[in-house]
Amino acid sequence: MNEQGCETFVSDCHVRAAVELVRHTWDPVVVSALRMGPTRRSVLLDRIAGVSDKVLTESLRRLASRGLVARTPQEAGRDAAVYELTPLGASFARGPLAHLAEWAAENQGALSSTA
Repeated sequence: MNEQGCETFVSDCHVRAAVELVRHTWDPVVVSALRMGPTRRSVLLDRIAGVSDKVLTESLRRLASRGLVARTPQEAGRDAAVYELTPLGASFARGPLAHLAEWAAENQGALSSTA
């Protein structure tokens, strides 16, 4: 086993599984937005500039299917559910995602110059 946690980089490698959580552009943004606490979709749409209703719905479904987000139905209606991070989602937001954001902020100049 090497320091990345995989002897070889195969399909079930832990690194690949972790990268899969940030593969979709909006998923990390949605997780970050949910760090503020339980939130309705309409509030998330207002909070996340540039995301479409369709893309937000897809992202919330994907994150829920992976166990990072929980959907709690409320009263009847289109926007009648509240989304929140599960303990797994909160640990992802506090740990790897927070470190990735910190690294990106520290290296913003270098990242911008290579784009």
